[in-house]
Amino acid sequence: MSILDGQRVIAIEEHYYDDQVTKHFQGLDGKLGGFIKDKIQDVGEGRIKSMDECGIDVQVLSHGAPSTQKLDADSGPAVATAANDHLYEICQANPDRLAGFAAIATANPKAAADELERAVTKLGMKGAMIHGLTGGELFIDDKQFWPIFERAEALDVPIYLHPGIPHQKVIDVYLKDYIKKFPGFLNAGWGFTMETATAGIRMVLSGVFEKYPNLKIILGHLGETLPFLMWRIDLALNRPGNDGVAFRDIFTSHFYITTSGFFSDPALLLCIQEMGIDRVLFAIDYPFVPNEPGPKWMETIMLNAEDKAKILHGNSERLLRM
Repeated sequence: MSILDGQRVIAIEEHYYDDQVTKHFQGLDGKLGGFIKDKIQDVGEGRIKSMDECGIDVQVLSHGAPSTQKLDADSGPAVATAANDHLYEICQANPDRLAGFAAIATANPKAAADELERAVTKLGMKGAMIHGLTGGELFIDDKQFWPIFERAEALDVPIYLHPGIPHQKVIDVYLKDYIKKFPGFLNAGWGFTMETATAGIRMVLSGVFEKYPNLKIILGHLGETLPFLMWRIDLALNRPGNDGVAFRDIFTSHFYITTSGFFSDPALLLCIQEMGIDRVLFAIDYPFVPNEPGPKWMETIMLNAEDKAKILHGNSERLLRM
């Protein structure tokens, strides 16, 4: 079943958990996903049934946060390899319905780049997803991680930057007063956005796109606020006293954004105006967000059929070669 006269619907930020990864989560990370535990671990009949009922043809699966970014350089690579082998088996059980983004252990950049290549060339993964700060400390723009981006460019696959919880010092200063009563303030309510938007800006400032001009980055949740702030960010970074950077041009040339967990008409229309229709891809953020609202929203939003087709499947087919 598909919506909009039988058009294919591809949702590209849809999560699952692997017990061999999540057993390493501790503290606040260990509490993520608790309210949807049963659904996130279901990668079989129940997931496919929900997709059928809601008109979703394909999910691109990715491990839920924080994944392998919290693992050390010695143990992380083996965990990531095993997780990707398991994800391959999951996808092979429903090859027409499920695909995957690889997990990579970024604390060991060389091993992460090698695993990205193996996952893409041997397992058919569509790229990789990176969740937040490596070791809870380092943003991914740090030059020690650039071998990952070099390999992604060579393979012509995107890197999806997904939120993780912010640095502990940021939590202590900005968030801790309210997270007991409002745990969502730490994650999707604000902390996730703040951390991932910062990562996106830092990527542009780092010069990585000058070094790897064909590198492609995906941000979920309608770009983690950056399309909304792009004009002002661009202005501020080019005022006297700044080195100056073509922020708006770089961002709109290298980043793609998805609708994951953000089904707002005015927000999407603003993103299309800033990014262009070819840079927007459909996603749900299942099971943190239910499947049902996303396709229904796309049916009613005031876009023409051609633009809806690009968001629902065309842009993903092109970017992920699906």
